[in-house]
Amino acid sequence: MLPESGRGSTPIDTSKPHPARMYDYYLGGKDHYPVDAEAAEQVLGHTPDARTFARANRLFMHRAVRVLARDHGVRQFLDIGTGVPTEPNLHQIAQAEAPECRVVYADNDPIVLAHARALLHGTPEGRVAYLQADVREPKAVLESDETRTTLDFDQPIALSLCALMHFVPDEHGAYEIVRELIEALPSGSFLTLSHGTTDFDPEGMARTQDVYVRAGIPIQLRSGTRIARFFDGLELLPPGLAVTHRWHPEPDQPLAGITDAQAGFYGGVARKP
Repeated sequence: MLPESGRGSTPIDTSKPHPARMYDYYLGGKDHYPVDAEAAEQVLGHTPDARTFARANRLFMHRAVRVLARDHGVRQFLDIGTGVPTEPNLHQIAQAEAPECRVVYADNDPIVLAHARALLHGTPEGRVAYLQADVREPKAVLESDETRTTLDFDQPIALSLCALMHFVPDEHGAYEIVRELIEALPSGSFLTLSHGTTDFDPEGMARTQDVYVRAGIPIQLRSGTRIARFFDGLELLPPGLAVTHRWHPEPDQPLAGITDAQAGFYGGVARKP
Protein backbone atom coordinates (compact mmCIF):
# COMPACT_ATOMS: atom_id res chain seq x y z
CA MET A 1 0.00 0.00 0.00
CA LEU A 2 1.21 3.49 -0.79
CA PRO A 3 1.88 5.81 2.11
CA GLU A 4 -0.74 8.45 2.84
CA SER A 5 0.94 11.00 0.54
CA GLY A 6 0.84 8.49 -2.31
CA ARG A 7 -2.91 8.00 -2.35
CA GLY A 8 -5.16 9.66 -4.84
CA SER A 9 -4.42 10.91 -8.29
CA THR A 10 -1.65 13.41 -8.97
CA PRO A 11 -1.68 14.75 -12.52
CA ILE A 12 1.43 14.18 -14.62
CA ASP A 13 2.27 17.04 -16.97
CA THR A 14 3.33 15.39 -20.22
CA SER A 15 3.65 18.71 -22.05
CA LYS A 16 6.95 19.67 -20.41
CA PRO A 17 10.09 17.62 -19.78
CA HIS A 18 11.05 16.71 -16.24
CA PRO A 19 14.68 16.09 -15.19
CA ALA A 20 13.84 12.79 -13.44
CA ARG A 21 12.28 11.44 -16.61
CA MET A 22 15.12 12.76 -18.77
CA TYR A 23 17.52 10.95 -16.41
CA ASP A 24 15.47 7.79 -16.91
CA TYR A 25 15.95 8.24 -20.66
CA TYR A 26 19.72 8.57 -20.27
CA LEU A 27 19.76 5.35 -18.24
CA GLY A 28 17.84 3.51 -20.95
CA GLY A 29 14.62 3.29 -18.95
CA LYS A 30 11.05 3.33 -20.25
CA ASP A 31 9.33 5.67 -17.79
CA HIS A 32 9.41 8.90 -19.75
CA TYR A 33 7.36 10.69 -22.37
CA PRO A 34 8.17 11.92 -25.88
CA VAL A 35 8.75 15.44 -24.55
CA ASP A 36 11.39 14.08 -22.15
CA ALA A 37 13.10 12.04 -24.89
CA GLU A 38 13.14 15.05 -27.22
CA ALA A 39 14.80 17.27 -24.62
CA ALA A 40 17.26 14.53 -23.67
CA GLU A 41 18.22 14.04 -27.31
CA GLN A 42 18.91 17.77 -27.55
CA VAL A 43 21.23 17.44 -24.55
CA LEU A 44 22.97 14.47 -26.17
CA GLY A 45 23.52 16.60 -29.25
CA HIS A 46 25.62 18.98 -27.16
CA THR A 47 26.93 16.49 -24.59
CA PRO A 48 27.21 13.03 -26.16
CA ASP A 49 28.46 11.57 -22.87
CA ALA A 50 25.28 12.46 -20.93
CA ARG A 51 24.31 8.79 -20.80
CA THR A 52 27.72 7.97 -19.31
CA PHE A 53 27.30 10.82 -16.81
CA ALA A 54 24.08 9.22 -15.59
CA ARG A 55 25.48 5.70 -15.41
CA ALA A 56 28.64 6.79 -13.60
CA ASN A 57 26.56 8.81 -11.16
CA ARG A 58 24.28 5.87 -10.46
CA LEU A 59 27.23 3.60 -9.78
CA PHE A 60 28.72 6.23 -7.46
CA MET A 61 25.51 6.19 -5.44
CA HIS A 62 25.66 2.40 -5.18
CA ARG A 63 29.23 2.47 -3.90
CA ALA A 64 28.56 5.30 -1.45
CA VAL A 65 25.63 3.41 0.08
CA ARG A 66 27.70 0.24 0.37
CA VAL A 67 30.59 2.08 2.03
CA LEU A 68 28.28 3.82 4.51
CA ALA A 69 26.35 0.68 5.45
CA ARG A 70 29.32 -1.68 5.48
CA ASP A 71 32.17 0.45 6.80
CA HIS A 72 30.41 3.13 8.86
CA GLY A 73 27.46 1.25 10.28
CA VAL A 74 24.81 3.54 8.81
CA ARG A 75 21.34 2.03 9.03
CA GLN A 76 19.18 4.99 7.99
CA PHE A 77 19.02 6.78 4.65
CA LEU A 78 17.08 9.82 3.43
CA ASP A 79 17.21 9.99 -0.37
CA ILE A 80 15.87 13.24 -1.86
CA GLY A 81 15.50 13.45 -5.62
CA THR A 82 14.97 9.71 -5.85
CA GLY A 83 14.10 9.61 -9.53
CA VAL A 84 12.25 6.90 -11.42
CA PRO A 85 12.94 3.50 -9.78
CA THR A 86 15.95 1.83 -11.40
CA GLU A 87 17.14 -1.44 -9.90
CA PRO A 88 19.07 -1.82 -7.80
CA ASN A 89 17.53 1.02 -5.86
CA LEU A 90 19.18 2.58 -2.81
CA HIS A 91 17.27 0.45 -0.28
CA GLN A 92 18.25 -2.73 -2.11
CA ILE A 93 21.94 -1.80 -1.88
CA ALA A 94 21.66 -0.80 1.77
CA GLN A 95 19.58 -3.78 2.86
CA ALA A 96 21.89 -6.20 1.06
CA GLU A 97 24.58 -4.99 3.47
CA ALA A 98 22.30 -4.75 6.51
CA PRO A 99 18.69 -5.99 6.21
CA GLU A 100 17.54 -3.75 9.07
CA CYS A 101 18.27 -0.53 7.14
CA ARG A 102 15.50 2.06 6.95
CA VAL A 103 15.09 4.26 3.89
CA VAL A 104 12.91 7.26 3.08
CA TYR A 105 12.62 8.32 -0.56
CA ALA A 106 11.40 11.76 -1.65
CA ASP A 107 10.81 13.18 -5.12
CA ASN A 108 8.64 15.89 -6.69
CA ASP A 109 7.77 14.10 -9.95
CA PRO A 110 4.31 12.47 -9.91
CA ILE A 111 5.56 9.66 -12.16
CA VAL A 112 7.92 8.60 -9.36
CA LEU A 113 4.92 8.55 -7.03
CA ALA A 114 3.12 6.35 -9.54
CA HIS A 115 5.98 3.85 -9.28
CA ALA A 116 6.41 4.17 -5.51
CA ARG A 117 5.27 0.60 -4.89
CA ALA A 118 8.47 -0.56 -6.59
CA LEU A 119 10.40 1.41 -4.00
CA LEU A 120 8.50 0.06 -1.01
CA HIS A 121 9.49 -3.61 -1.26
CA GLY A 122 12.21 -3.87 1.36
CA THR A 123 13.31 -6.55 3.77
CA PRO A 124 11.06 -7.66 6.64
CA GLU A 125 13.72 -6.45 9.10
CA GLY A 126 13.93 -2.96 7.63
CA ARG A 127 11.49 -0.32 6.48
CA VAL A 128 11.03 1.76 3.32
CA ALA A 129 8.78 4.80 2.86
CA TYR A 130 8.12 7.30 0.08
CA LEU A 131 6.77 10.83 0.02
CA GLN A 132 6.18 13.30 -2.75
CA ALA A 133 8.17 16.37 -1.77
CA ASP A 134 10.55 18.99 -3.14
CA VAL A 135 14.06 19.61 -1.86
CA ARG A 136 13.31 23.34 -2.07
CA GLU A 137 10.98 22.80 0.88
CA PRO A 138 13.30 20.99 3.29
CA LYS A 139 11.03 21.48 6.30
CA ALA A 140 8.26 19.55 4.55
CA VAL A 141 10.65 16.64 3.93
CA LEU A 142 12.08 16.63 7.44
CA GLU A 143 8.75 16.94 9.25
CA SER A 144 6.64 14.60 7.13
CA ASP A 145 4.96 11.63 8.80
CA GLU A 146 6.85 9.27 6.48
CA THR A 147 10.21 10.66 7.55
CA ARG A 148 9.48 10.92 11.25
CA THR A 149 7.91 7.47 11.60
CA THR A 150 10.60 5.73 9.55
CA LEU A 151 13.81 7.42 10.72
CA ASP A 152 15.15 7.89 14.24
CA PHE A 153 16.63 11.39 14.46
CA ASP A 154 18.60 10.37 17.55
CA GLN A 155 20.71 8.05 15.39
CA PRO A 156 22.93 8.85 12.35
CA ILE A 157 21.17 9.34 9.03
CA ALA A 158 22.77 9.37 5.59
CA LEU A 159 21.30 12.15 3.45
CA SER A 160 21.57 11.44 -0.28
CA LEU A 161 21.41 14.34 -2.78
CA CYS A 162 22.63 12.70 -5.96
CA ALA A 163 22.36 14.58 -9.28
CA LEU A 164 19.93 16.97 -7.62
CA MET A 165 21.43 20.23 -6.42
CA HIS A 166 22.44 21.44 -9.89
CA PHE A 167 18.67 21.84 -10.39
CA VAL A 168 18.64 24.39 -7.57
CA PRO A 169 20.35 27.63 -8.70
CA ASP A 170 22.02 29.94 -6.20
CA GLU A 171 19.10 32.35 -6.30
CA HIS A 172 16.84 29.54 -5.05
CA GLY A 173 19.04 29.06 -1.99
CA ALA A 174 20.92 25.89 -2.90
CA TYR A 175 23.57 26.13 -0.18
CA GLU A 176 21.07 27.24 2.45
CA ILE A 177 18.81 24.26 1.65
CA VAL A 178 21.63 21.76 2.14
CA ARG A 179 22.66 23.50 5.35
CA GLU A 180 19.11 23.31 6.72
CA LEU A 181 18.89 19.61 5.93
CA ILE A 182 22.25 18.85 7.52
CA GLU A 183 21.50 20.91 10.63
CA ALA A 184 18.43 18.77 11.30
CA LEU A 185 20.48 15.56 11.36
CA PRO A 186 22.29 14.24 14.44
CA SER A 187 26.06 14.17 14.88
CA GLY A 188 27.60 11.25 13.02
CA SER A 189 25.25 11.61 10.07
CA PHE A 190 26.50 11.77 6.48
CA LEU A 191 25.92 13.73 3.29
CA THR A 192 26.31 11.99 -0.07
CA LEU A 193 26.17 14.50 -2.91
CA SER A 194 26.91 14.37 -6.63
CA HIS A 195 26.68 17.28 -9.03
CA GLY A 196 27.23 18.04 -12.71
CA THR A 197 30.21 20.26 -13.43
CA THR A 198 31.42 22.76 -15.99
CA ASP A 199 35.08 21.94 -15.34
CA PHE A 200 35.70 19.57 -18.25
CA ASP A 201 33.62 20.94 -21.14
CA PRO A 202 32.48 24.49 -20.34
CA GLU A 203 31.08 25.21 -23.82
CA GLY A 204 29.20 21.94 -24.19
CA MET A 205 27.78 22.13 -20.69
CA ALA A 206 26.69 25.73 -21.26
CA ARG A 207 24.70 24.56 -24.29
CA THR A 208 23.28 21.69 -22.23
CA GLN A 209 22.17 24.15 -19.56
CA ASP A 210 20.39 26.14 -22.26
CA VAL A 211 18.32 23.07 -23.23
CA TYR A 212 17.07 22.71 -19.67
CA VAL A 213 16.43 26.42 -19.23
CA ARG A 214 14.45 26.62 -22.48
CA ALA A 215 12.38 23.69 -21.21
CA GLY A 216 11.56 25.63 -18.06
CA ILE A 217 13.87 23.58 -15.82
CA PRO A 218 16.08 25.67 -13.50
CA ILE A 219 19.68 24.47 -13.58
CA GLN A 220 23.12 25.67 -12.52
CA LEU A 221 26.09 23.44 -13.23
CA ARG A 222 28.98 24.40 -10.96
CA SER A 223 32.76 24.16 -10.81
CA GLY A 224 34.40 21.69 -8.46
CA THR A 225 35.30 24.54 -6.13
CA ARG A 226 31.69 25.64 -5.86
CA ILE A 227 30.44 22.06 -5.47
CA ALA A 228 32.87 21.62 -2.56
CA ARG A 229 31.03 24.42 -0.72
CA PHE A 230 28.09 22.08 -0.14
CA PHE A 231 30.35 20.15 2.23
CA ASP A 232 31.41 23.16 4.32
CA GLY A 233 31.60 22.23 8.01
CA LEU A 234 31.61 18.51 7.28
CA GLU A 235 34.43 15.96 7.27
CA LEU A 236 34.90 14.56 3.76
CA LEU A 237 35.72 10.87 3.64
CA PRO A 238 38.76 9.90 1.53
CA PRO A 239 39.33 10.55 -1.35
CA GLY A 240 37.40 13.79 -0.77
CA LEU A 241 35.45 15.38 -3.59
CA ALA A 242 36.26 13.33 -6.67
CA VAL A 243 34.99 12.69 -10.17
CA THR A 244 32.32 10.04 -9.58
CA HIS A 245 34.09 7.08 -11.18
CA ARG A 246 37.18 7.77 -9.03
CA TRP A 247 35.33 7.65 -5.71
CA HIS A 248 36.10 4.24 -4.14
CA PRO A 249 36.36 2.39 -7.46
CA GLU A 250 35.68 -1.33 -7.21
CA PRO A 251 37.48 -4.15 -9.04
CA ASP A 252 36.04 -4.81 -12.48
CA GLN A 253 33.47 -2.05 -12.04
CA PRO A 254 31.56 -0.94 -15.15
CA LEU A 255 32.87 2.21 -16.84
CA ALA A 256 36.31 1.68 -15.29
CA GLY A 257 38.09 3.04 -18.36
CA ILE A 258 36.20 6.30 -18.81
CA THR A 259 37.84 9.71 -18.54
CA ASP A 260 36.93 12.45 -16.08
CA ALA A 261 35.21 14.35 -18.88
CA GLN A 262 33.10 11.30 -19.74
CA ALA A 263 32.00 10.97 -16.09
CA GLY A 264 31.12 14.66 -15.95
CA PHE A 265 30.08 14.73 -12.28
CA TYR A 266 31.81 15.24 -8.97
CA GLY A 267 30.76 13.24 -5.94
CA GLY A 268 31.65 13.10 -2.29
CA VAL A 269 30.58 11.71 1.07
CA ALA A 270 31.11 13.65 4.29
CA ARG A 271 30.41 13.11 7.98
CA LYS A 272 28.73 15.61 10.27
CA PRO A 273 30.96 16.08 13.37
